[in-house]
Amino acid sequence: MKWIESFLRYVRYEKNYSSHTVLSYKHDLSQFENYLSQLEGGVAPEVAERDHVRDWAASLMEEGVSTRTVARKFSALRTFYRYLQKQGVVAESLMRDIVPPKIHKSLPSFVRPAEMDLLLDEKVSDDDFPALRDHLILSILYMTGMRRAELVGLLDADVDTRAMQFKVLGKRNKQRLVPFGREMKAEIDTYRAARKRFVGEESPSFLVRDDGEPLYPQYVYRLVNRRLSEVTTLSRRSPHVLRHSFASALLNDGAELNSVKELLGHQSLASTQVYTHITFEELKRDYKQAHPRAIKKGGHYGS
Repeated sequence: MKWIESFLRYVRYEKNYSSHTVLSYKHDLSQFENYLSQLEGGVAPEVAERDHVRDWAASLMEEGVSTRTVARKFSALRTFYRYLQKQGVVAESLMRDIVPPKIHKSLPSFVRPAEMDLLLDEKVSDDDFPALRDHLILSILYMTGMRRAELVGLLDADVDTRAMQFKVLGKRNKQRLVPFGREMKAEIDTYRAARKRFVGEESPSFLVRDDGEPLYPQYVYRLVNRRLSEVTTLSRRSPHVLRHSFASALLNDGAELNSVKELLGHQSLASTQVYTHITFEELKRDYKQAHPRAIKKGGHYGS
């Protein structure tokens, strides 16, 4: 347990990993340590062998744990054993030659622009603070690609209507600037005026509840899930779906991949490239629906 605790302090305070990631690492490593302790004679993580990892993974999958979850646990172990190697505790990483289970990657779900227009073109009274706030939440998520945690964490000082940009605190405390247009500027100005009338007291948080307290993540999730159910049949209707929708809409309209990467706050281009697959699937769908040879039964270009 000593080295696991040391590792968790390292990733939290030196690497600035989020508390969510640290808790995930703690859970996975504690689970692995518990598995090792139940082996004959008990085995400490720092003296474990590759076969122990493989046997653990096999036992998890026999219990019905998904390959995606097992792969995540492998990632936690890989980071942990790299740390142990760096500390001189082990000569080489236990995970060096271990390949995680292959994950079937499905394309991200997204809402079509016409469907979002049904929500965002709704008229809201300037005196209806809750409706103005909820409409603004949908607008920001869809028109900026922010993560839910980034949205909830926005401070009033982070929203600059003069420069028309958000200052967003992303993963690993990395800041980025996300621009917005005149339509959102007007919506933000209207919201702030209504917030002052309705809530009264100034709050450091940008988006607040009816009582002036900051928003919480579950509120945003429930709002998005409920409103998207009105315009789409997607099974997944989370705030992250609006992030996917933002990225795919930009790429479909000709935005550069690197620009989308920066707007989303991705560390690597590989994370953004998945959206190019969405746009290609859209092209195929449009082709099959519109091209006369594609829709002709038995044609050379049909499917």
